[in-house]
Order: sequence, then C-alpha cells, then structure tokens
Amino acid sequence: MANPDREPSPRQSMLRQFHRVMKWMALFSIVIAVIAVLLVMRGADGTQVQTLIATALGVGLAVLLGTGFMSLAFLRSSSGDDEQARGHVKDEDQ
Repeated sequence: MANPDREPSPRQSMLRQFHRVMKWMALFSIVIAVIAVLLVMRGADGTQVQTLIATALGVGLAVLLGTGFMSLAFLRSSSGDDEQARGHVKDEDQ
C-alpha cells in the first residue's frame, strides 16, 4: 500500500494545477460562447440554428484553445525547466 503522506512529484502537481485552471477556463469559454450567441441572435432577425451552433462552437473553442495555451505557457515558465535548459545551452556554447 502506498504511503498517503508522500509528497506529489512536481509533474503531478503541475498537471493537477493545469486541470484545475482548465476547468475554470472551460466554464469561462462556455459563458463567452453564450454571450456571443445572444449577440448574434439580437443582431439578426432571421438567424438560423446552424449559425448559432457555428458561433457557439467557434467562439467557445477559440477561447478554450487560447486560454489553454496561455495557461500552459504560464505553468511551464513557473516550473523552472526553462532556466535549466538555458543553462545547458550556455554550457555547450563555452
């Protein structure tokens, strides 16, 4: 049986933090997609269902993709791996 008091590895804690952030970003992208659909419905009289579905998917996925990449970049920079890689490249140049 594994020891429950064991400290998680940095990779596991970073993945856990990424999942927590992405849950909030998924909720955020749904809210933004709903706002976009409401704005499209308000702006046009004869809006078709296909247009609303395309708007919701396009806006929602674009926001989710953008926030996902930004959170990955933020978590990656805060992990300290980039500084280790830069030090390794400087050692090879000298």
